[in-house]
Amino acid sequence: MQTNATNVDEFIAECKEKLKDNSECGNTHYNLGVAYLSKGDFFEAESCFREAVENSPTMVEAYVQLGGIAMHQGDLEGCLNYNKLAIQVRPMFATPHGNVGFVLLQMGEVDKAARALEKAVKIDPNFVQALATLGSAYLMEGDPERAIEVCKRALEIEPMFGPAWNNLALAHLEKGETAKAVEYVDKAIETGFDVPQGLLDEIAQYR
Repeated sequence: MQTNATNVDEFIAECKEKLKDNSECGNTHYNLGVAYLSKGDFFEAESCFREAVENSPTMVEAYVQLGGIAMHQGDLEGCLNYNKLAIQVRPMFATPHGNVGFVLLQMGEVDKAARALEKAVKIDPNFVQALATLGSAYLMEGDPERAIEVCKRALEIEPMFGPAWNNLALAHLEKGETAKAVEYVDKAIETGFDVPQGLLDEIAQYR
């Protein structure tokens, strides 16, 4: 939307003014929600995103944002459900498929997670986070070769994506290729990624 605002608070005031004239504009409710989110006001943001989908039921981005808020609150089931709603509305939108995969992985449903993530990267082959998370799923499925393949694809797109380097290290460690594991852990550290202490301890013996 066009705006004359120079900061978030002005933008919020502008959105509220627009809603006085058109209270059923899903886009304005959504933009207001994003603004509140940028201020860390999850309560107001959630209220705005709910208004957005109530007035514009096909606004999948609002469902995804509601899922993100649910995740922030530790509500995995809520996050899953909002992203499933987004998929129902727009099946070819990669983001909710990726989010569903991530949540299912957190829930320990590895096979379902991998399938959701595969859909996400099929729709959007450049979806770096989904590629790296798919690497995690393949590792959990005991398939380091496929994990290596998707993590390398992620790093071709975004060479500084730490989780992909971390997963590459885990995959090579699983294959007994310790020199590569050490190299890739160091790459993960270079990106600023917080490598789990357990992996650092295991790698230390191979330095």
